[in-house]
Amino acid sequence: MSSSSPSSSGSSTPPASPVLPAAEVSPDKVPKSRVYLWHGLSVSGLVRLLSLKPQLSWKYADRLLTTVFMSGFNSTMNGLESLIYGRKVSQVQVEQPPIFILGHWRSGTTMLHNLITLNPQLTFLNLYQCLFPGHFLLTEKLLAPLTEPLLPKKRPMDNVEVSWTSPQEDEVALAVHSLLSPYIMPAFQGRMEVYERFLDPRDMTESERSRWKDCLTTLIRKMALIKPGSVVMKSPTHTYRVPTLLEMFPNAKFIYIYRDPRAVYQSTIHLRKMMFADNTLGPLRPDTWSEEAITLYEKSIRLYHESRHLIPAGNLCEVKFEDFEAAPRETLQQLHSTLGLPGWAEAEPLVTSEVSKFSGYRKNSYRMDAATREMLESRLKWVFDLYGYPINS
Repeated sequence: MSSSSPSSSGSSTPPASPVLPAAEVSPDKVPKSRVYLWHGLSVSGLVRLLSLKPQLSWKYADRLLTTVFMSGFNSTMNGLESLIYGRKVSQVQVEQPPIFILGHWRSGTTMLHNLITLNPQLTFLNLYQCLFPGHFLLTEKLLAPLTEPLLPKKRPMDNVEVSWTSPQEDEVALAVHSLLSPYIMPAFQGRMEVYERFLDPRDMTESERSRWKDCLTTLIRKMALIKPGSVVMKSPTHTYRVPTLLEMFPNAKFIYIYRDPRAVYQSTIHLRKMMFADNTLGPLRPDTWSEEAITLYEKSIRLYHESRHLIPAGNLCEVKFEDFEAAPRETLQQLHSTLGLPGWAEAEPLVTSEVSKFSGYRKNSYRMDAATREMLESRLKWVFDLYGYPINS
């Protein structure tokens, strides 16, 4: 772990290179969920989604029908919560700066998020709060226990246990509350022009950017209302947004985690296979996944390294996943020390206990053919060089 950047000699835009082969979808059974991303939409959100002309199929009509029902419920509950809590939320002063966990998907952000939020002096958004951001203050205590059986027992992409109280990506909340998020991509596979600009608020219109900022600020205010302390926000999408996040929260803390590009690629394709199958409203487009994944990966690395110098000294730590995986407790202790985070004495025994369970955790394993490995090592050579990962190892 380091509070300074890896060598930036390769951070310039990489040269053009061959397109990666299309991802293959194996016949593995995708675990089915009865809770979908779209179930968090309001009526107006559903109307906006449909206005973007998502890919639809009769095969998934049940998902759309349940979304219609849920949108009516959400709109009603959103309105009630606004009446009851709206003024109180708007008056909340966020005294502790948020902590943003950055890094591309499948780089170890979930493991880091789950462990650091064991610290009782920090707070986080859970799955229920992220899926129902407009009314969780009003409904969570009653409805979360009642609807827990609807959730899958584990996340389909990595076997991590799931519950309504599990730490979750705030990007889910931004997606269902504003639709100004790349997480709408399961409904727009192969159409990056619909959602890519939502990665970086600087690419949005002024109206969209204002609405996006308001959604994020409201989330953080709601969490401050529930519990004092810094809220840990983990979404790989925030890796693209450092300048905007600093504009909103100048004293925010940042943790950036990176991993071997080969492992990131393989796991990202698996993520898309599982999450798209579980949330699509139309035909799957596996022929587009590989190129899109690599394009977004390169963009995240470039934008992060172009903007990391904006983060004030002492407010950034960078973590190599392989080091974190080998020594999670020591890494977290150093993170707390470097960033000046409170509560390590309370967190340490909880972290130690959780880490002791890792021996029973079964990671997904992937096979990579020689052609794909060669393509990755050629196209992403600048990333391998940047982070010091060997090629042809």
